[in-house]
Amino acid sequence: MLISPAFAQASGGGEGGLVTLLPILLMFVLLYFIMIRPQVKRQKEHRSMVEGLQKGDEVVTSGGVVGKITDLRDAYVCLETAPNTEIIVQKAAVQTLLPKGTIKSIK
Repeated sequence: MLISPAFAQASGGGEGGLVTLLPILLMFVLLYFIMIRPQVKRQKEHRSMVEGLQKGDEVVTSGGVVGKITDLRDAYVCLETAPNTEIIVQKAAVQTLLPKGTIKSIK
């Protein structure tokens, strides 16, 4: 025989199932801390930023449009992108809140 009887019997223990599941459980825990938890944190920060928007705030949308908020509605925001030019975008499309005076420094 190629395998000794003592070695063949040692692999059939009851704790073998737990030992084989341990790396899989460890991978799920690692996945949670590396991917899921930071994403939930970013969503929470974005939601609070969108809820705190006010008239006069300067923002950047997810499409890269820079503008000043002129009107707030339930789900939409009116942005003034140029003098006498307004567009309406969804509140969720607002990506970044800019410091006051940023639009003047960009022009």
